[in-house]
Amino acid sequence: MKLGAQLYTVRDFTQNLDDFAETLKKVSNIGYKTVQVSGTCTFEAEWLKEQLDKNGLQCVVTHNSADRIINDTDKLIADHKTFHCQNIGLGWYNIKDAGIEDFIEKFRPVAQKMKEQNIKFMYHNHDMEFEKIDTDILLEQLANEFSADELEFILDTYWVQAGGGDPAWWIRHLKNRVTCVHFKDMAFGRKMAVVGEGNMNFEEIIKACYDSNVQYILVEQDDCNGEDPFDCLRRSYEYLQAKGLE
Repeated sequence: MKLGAQLYTVRDFTQNLDDFAETLKKVSNIGYKTVQVSGTCTFEAEWLKEQLDKNGLQCVVTHNSADRIINDTDKLIADHKTFHCQNIGLGWYNIKDAGIEDFIEKFRPVAQKMKEQNIKFMYHNHDMEFEKIDTDILLEQLANEFSADELEFILDTYWVQAGGGDPAWWIRHLKNRVTCVHFKDMAFGRKMAVVGEGNMNFEEIIKACYDSNVQYILVEQDDCNGEDPFDCLRRSYEYLQAKGLE
């Protein structure tokens, strides 16, 4: 498994190209070798490839809006091939209100097109996917409606726990459908925390990742509670490095 940084953590420092370039340098200097690109300013694919190469980084997954995934699929795929990223993630979709059938209608054609181009389409969960609709958890319904080669999941440890789930169990349950996992810790009061500084069982979560053939662990902290997000990324990196990840 490779350890990476979800750039949404430092999104405030990626809102123009100069800051984005400097942020990639800082993340690389911490020790990360992979990143997820999310929450940044608009960029050209060639520019991102150049900056990644310059800093010894690999982009292993992105988050994109539903609108771009549905309406700009071909360009999105071409861009990802330019900066050598095989995983395209849907970062947010209100599936609870829209419903499973709406999701299937809109995204199955996208998933099939990406599959034809050897690109993986991935769904990122929050807590709402753990609500039971007609006795079945929404996330389970999604997994049942799509084949493994049509849809993978970017499991977010914090949001699984917030939804009442066990992150390690879900990682194992979706074995071989979870290439990427967001490592995000939870402290008392649902406070987002540096990995290893909250109350989640990351010893077991790491074991589950090994058991389930996870390839990329991506550190994320949406809310750094007033702390320097780069320092938060550093402390998470040091904790996970001590656990044998790099």
